[in-house]
Amino acid sequence: MIYPSIDKILNTVGSKYILVHIASIRSKQMQETGHIQMKENEYKSKKELGRALEEVEKGLINIEKN
Repeated sequence: MIYPSIDKILNTVGSKYILVHIASIRSKQMQETGHIQMKENEYKSKKELGRALEEVEKGLINIEKN
């Protein structure tokens, strides 16, 4: 099961498609640069995609709506 719950994050993002897009971009950034926004032990997930979702949930990634 993926943490955090996608239903919780959708209250912030508003669209599953936007969430997928944001999480994929951020997880690729983590893979390429190794940069993370929280301390290593604060993440519940070991994989970049889960960590990207955690960052979205915590509000560490700003989402601009056009």
